[in-house]
Amino acid sequence: MATIIDMPKLSDTMTVGTLVNWLKKEGDAVSPGDMLAEVETDKATMELENFDEGILLKQYVKIGEQVPIGAPIAAIGKKGETAPEAPVSNAKKTSKDLTNNEEIKLVEATSNKSITSSNNRIKASPLAKKIAASHGFSLQSLLGTGPGGRIVKADVLSALNKEASTTLPSINYGELIAKDEKIPVSNIRRTIAAHLVQSKTQIPHFYLDIEIDASPLIELRAALNKSSGEHIKLTVNDFILKASTEALRRVPKINCSWHGDTIQQHGNIHLAFGVAIDDGLVTPVIRNANTKSLRQISTEAKTLVEKARNKKLSPNEMSGHTFTVTNLGMFGINNFFGIINPPDAGILSVGATIKKPIVDMHGNITIGHRMNIGFSGDHRVIDGATGATFLVALKEIIETPALMFI
Repeated sequence: MATIIDMPKLSDTMTVGTLVNWLKKEGDAVSPGDMLAEVETDKATMELENFDEGILLKQYVKIGEQVPIGAPIAAIGKKGETAPEAPVSNAKKTSKDLTNNEEIKLVEATSNKSITSSNNRIKASPLAKKIAASHGFSLQSLLGTGPGGRIVKADVLSALNKEASTTLPSINYGELIAKDEKIPVSNIRRTIAAHLVQSKTQIPHFYLDIEIDASPLIELRAALNKSSGEHIKLTVNDFILKASTEALRRVPKINCSWHGDTIQQHGNIHLAFGVAIDDGLVTPVIRNANTKSLRQISTEAKTLVEKARNKKLSPNEMSGHTFTVTNLGMFGINNFFGIINPPDAGILSVGATIKKPIVDMHGNITIGHRMNIGFSGDHRVIDGATGATFLVALKEIIETPALMFI
C-alpha cells in the first residue's frame, strides 16, 4: 500500500510551505535519506527528506504551489502500483484558497518557454534558468552552489553582476527602468514584513548613537591578518561582533527580553547579525558567543553568511537570539538605526569607517578613522542611561581592542 507524504512543519512558525523544486521525478526509485524536494518556509529554503523505500508514484503538488502543513504532496509505493488519489483534508481545502491567489505564487511557477534548450539540459533551478534566459546568459560554464552542484538564483545573479561591472550598458532614455508588474511576495519576505510591523507598532523604540575612533581596531586587524597569512581573514564586522559580546558581558541588562509580567535576563549571549539576501534580510545566530574567541566568531559568521546566501539556514540557526547587530558600513552608510528584532531588547547599527579631520589629544588637527554606531532600544526593558552605558563600554572596547582578548 502506497505511503502518502504530507507537508511537514519545518519551522516553529511555519503554517504553509512553497514547493520550489522537485529533486525526484515520478517513477524514480527513492530510499530513506534521499531528498525529494525543496520547500520554502517562512524562514528558509529547505530540502524535504524521504523516509520510505520504493518508487515515487505521484507528485500531488506543482512547483510554485503553496501547501499547508499536513496536506499531501507525494505518494511512494511499489513499482507498478497505482498511486491513490490525494486525500482531501481541511489543509488541502485551504491550499486551494491559497494557490488560487496568483499574487502569492513564486516566480518559479511561471512559464519557462523562453529558456534555451542548452540551459534546459543543465542542472539548475527553474528560477535560475528563467533569469538566465531573460538576460540572454548561458549557464554552460557556471558552477552551481546548490545541492549536488545545482545552479541556483544567487549563482546567476552573481555572474550577471560581474558581467555588468565590466560592461557599461547604453542608456535609452525612452525606456522604462523596469517592467511594470506585480512581484509575488515570498514566504520569507512576508514573514520579515510581519515581524517588522509588529516590532515598530508594539515596541517603544528609543535611539542613541556614538562616534568611535576606529584606528586602533583597523591597525590590529591589519596586523592579525598579516600574521595569519591565508589561514583566516578577519573582517571589521568580526571585531564588532566580538566587541558587542564583550560590551554585553559588562552590561548584561541589555541582554534581556520583555515577557509582559517579567523581564527575562539571558545568561548566555546568542548573537544574531544581519545578512542581506535577495528576499530581504535574515539574521543567523552565533550561539553562546560569550564562550567563543574572535577567531571562532569569525569562522562561524562566515559559515552562516554562506548558508544564508544559499538559503540553506535551518530554522534553528535563525532563532533563539538575545541581541542583534546589523552593519551597512560596507554600503557606505555612515549612520542609521535598525528596527528591533523581537524578542531582543536592542539592536546595534554599524556605519562605515570614514576618514575625517579630528582634534587629537594634543589639540592638533589630524586625519582620523571614525565610525558611527547607533543603538535602538526597547524602552520597556532598557532605560536611556543603561543604553548609554552599553555604548560607552562598546566604545572603550573598540578603541582599546586588546580588551577583547582579556
